[in-house]
Amino acid sequence: METNAAPPTEAATPAPVPLEERIVDVIKTCYDPEIPVNIHELGLIYGIDVSETNAVTIRMTLTSPACPAAGSLPPEVERKVRGLADVTDVKVQVVWDPPWTPDLMSEAARLQLGLE
Repeated sequence: METNAAPPTEAATPAPVPLEERIVDVIKTCYDPEIPVNIHELGLIYGIDVSETNAVTIRMTLTSPACPAAGSLPPEVERKVRGLADVTDVKVQVVWDPPWTPDLMSEAARLQLGLE
C-alpha cells in the first residue's frame, strides 16, 4: 500500500547564539543593588572584547568611585561570564574615563526609572 505522505523533514536547528550576545545576556542579569536596573542598561559596560581564543575582556565602570557595589559587581560580572560555554578566560577592568553619567543609560533604563 502506497501513501502520498511527504518524507519527514528535519526540524530546523536554531543557529547558535554568538558568544558576544550570550555575554551581554548574562551581564544583563547583574544589577546595581541600589538601582533596580541591570548594569548593561545603566551604561556601566563600556566595552566587551572577545579574542580569537574566546578570552573576554570587559571594560566597565561604576556609578561613582565610592559605589558600595565596587567590591561585588566586577567579580559578579567575571564569575557569570566565566560560566559561559566556550569562554576561555575573563578579565574585568574597572575604568573611570569617561566618568559615568545618567546620560549613558539606555532609553529603557531611563523609562524604568521615570527619567523620561
